[in-house]
Amino acid sequence: MYYLTEVLIYLGVAVITVPLTKRVGLGSVLGYLLAGVIIGPSVLKLVTDVETILHFAELGVVFLLFIIGLEIQPSRLWVLRNSVFGLGGLQVLLSGLALTGLTILAGQPWQVATVVGFALALSSTAFVMQLLGEREELPSRYGRASFAVLLFQDMAVIPMLALLPLLAVGSSLDMDPRSIALAAGAILALIVGGHFALRPILRMVAGSGIRELITGVALFVVIGSATLMYKVGLSMGLGAFIAGMLLADSEFRHQLEVDIEPFKGLLLGLFFIAVGMSVNLGLISERAGDIFAIVVVLMLVKALVLYLLGGRFSLTTAERIRMGLILSQGGEFAFVLFTAAVTSDVMPAELSELLIVVVSVSMALTPLVMIAADRLLSRTGRDAQPSYDTMENDENEVIIVSFGRFGQIIGRVLRSKGIPFTALEADPEQVEVVRRFGNKVYFGDARRLDLLEAAGAENAKYLIMAIDDVERSVEAAELIRQRFPHLKILARARNRVHAYRLMDLGISRPVRDTLHSSLHMATHLLELLGHSPQESKRATETFLEYDERFMREQSAFYQDESQLIQTAKQAADQLASVLRTDRDHDNESPSDAANDDAGEATDEGAKAG
Repeated sequence: MYYLTEVLIYLGVAVITVPLTKRVGLGSVLGYLLAGVIIGPSVLKLVTDVETILHFAELGVVFLLFIIGLEIQPSRLWVLRNSVFGLGGLQVLLSGLALTGLTILAGQPWQVATVVGFALALSSTAFVMQLLGEREELPSRYGRASFAVLLFQDMAVIPMLALLPLLAVGSSLDMDPRSIALAAGAILALIVGGHFALRPILRMVAGSGIRELITGVALFVVIGSATLMYKVGLSMGLGAFIAGMLLADSEFRHQLEVDIEPFKGLLLGLFFIAVGMSVNLGLISERAGDIFAIVVVLMLVKALVLYLLGGRFSLTTAERIRMGLILSQGGEFAFVLFTAAVTSDVMPAELSELLIVVVSVSMALTPLVMIAADRLLSRTGRDAQPSYDTMENDENEVIIVSFGRFGQIIGRVLRSKGIPFTALEADPEQVEVVRRFGNKVYFGDARRLDLLEAAGAENAKYLIMAIDDVERSVEAAELIRQRFPHLKILARARNRVHAYRLMDLGISRPVRDTLHSSLHMATHLLELLGHSPQESKRATETFLEYDERFMREQSAFYQDESQLIQTAKQAADQLASVLRTDRDHDNESPSDAANDDAGEATDEGAKAG
C-alpha cells in the first residue's frame, strides 16, 4: 500500500504542475522537474527514496532511445546527412571541446571535464521540439536545422554512455579481451538476431490478432535488448537504440511507436520527477552566484558556436540567432549522463547536483530568452524574410505555384512536351533540393504581388495553384483573381472544404489531392472482385460525374452543416440507385464509396462550421 500512496503522490502533483508550466510556455519537462522539487526532500519530503525511484525511472530513457532508433531510418538520415552529420556533428564537437576546456580551467580533472563538457553540449530534444511546435516554427529553416542538430545529439548519447565507464577513476583502456569480445558478440547477436528473428516473430504475433500480445512483444523487445547490453557491461539504452533502428524500416514501426509511447511518456515523466526530487534547493540559495555564472557561460558558448556554424549552412542572421538561442540550454540527457557518471565514480555527487540545477535553470530561461530575441530582432529589422530570387520574365504561358510533389509532376509532363513554364516555390530548402536535380525554379511567395508580376503573370494564360497549405492557397488565389482576372487558375484542393473555398473565388473544378488516385484504385479493386474492366471503369466514371455535380450544388451552402448532411445522404442514395440500375448485383461497393465521400463532406463541413 505504501507504493500505491507514492504513485498517487506522483500522479497528483504532475497533474497540477505539468499543465501549469505548459500553459505559461515553459514545457512539460519543467513541470515534471517542479513536481519532483515539491514532493522531494527539499520541500514537502513526501518521498525520500530518490535513488530507488531514479534507477527504476531510467527505463523511461531506455524507451525514449528505442523510439529515437525507430525514427532514425537510413533513408531519412541520408536525406538530412549534411545538416545532421555536418551541422549536428560540428555543434557537439565544438561545444563539447569548448565547455571541456572551460571546465579544466575551473580546476576539474580532464575525466570529469570531458563528461561535463560533452553532456552540457547536448540540448533538450523534448523541450526544444515542444517549443518549436508551440511557436509553429518547426517547418522554418532554423526549425529544421535545429531538428537535425537534435537528431545527431540523440545519436551521440549512445557512444557517450558506452564510453563513460572508461573515464572512471582507476579504469584503463587496456580492457579485458574477454570483456571486449563479449560486448562485441552481444552487439552482433542483437543485430543479427534482430534482423532475422524480430520481424518473423512480430508477423506471427500480429497474425494472432491479440492486441495486448503485440504490446507485450514490444515491451519484451525493448527490455530484452536493454538487459542484454546491461549484462555485458554496456549501456541499456544502447541495446534499445539498436533494436529500434533494426525495426525503423519495418511495417511494424508505427504500431510499435503507438504501443511504447504511453510507457515511455509515463516512465520518462517519472524520471524527470526523480531528477527534480534530487535538486538541492539549499544549494541554489548557497551558490546562486556560481549557478547564474555557469548558466550564462553555458548558454553563451552554445549559442555562439551555433551562430558561427549557421553561417556555413546558409542560414540568415536572424535564423542563426534563433537556432543558437533555442538550443543553448542543457538537455535531459545531461541528467542521464551525470547520474551515470556518479554511479561509475567518474564525477562527485556534489558536482552532479550543481550541474543538474544549472541545466534546469537554463531550460527555464530558454522561452524567456526566445521572447526577448523576437522583440530585439523585430526592433532592429534583422528578422526580415530571406531575399526572393530575381526572376527572368520569359513571358511563359504557364506559371506553376509551389513546386512540390504535385507541381513537379505537372512540370515534368510540360517539359516532356516542350512547353516552357515558370515555377515558384516559397520553401528555400525545397528550392535547393529541386535545383540539385537540374530543375529551374524560383524562390518566391505567390502571395506577393511584386513577385507575381516579376514571374510574368500579366502575360501568362494559365496558373497552376499547387500549394498544399489551405490558407496560403486561398490567400494566393484571392490575390491572383483580383489583380490578374485574365489568368485561368487550375487549382489543387487538399479536401472538399478547400475546394469549396476555391470555388467561392470563381475557380471551377478544383482537383482534390486523392480523388483520382482513389478512383483508380477503386477501378482496380472492382476488377479483382470479378467485374469486367468496362463495368469497373463505368462505375467509377459515373461516381466522378455525380460527385462533381454534387460538389457544384453543395458549394452554395457548404457552411450550413445540416443542409450539407441532408444533401450528402440524398446524393449517396441517388448515386447508389443509378449504379444499381446499371448492374443490380453491384450494389454494395459503389454505395459504400458514395457514403464514404458523403462522410468526407459532413466531416469537413463540420470542421468548416
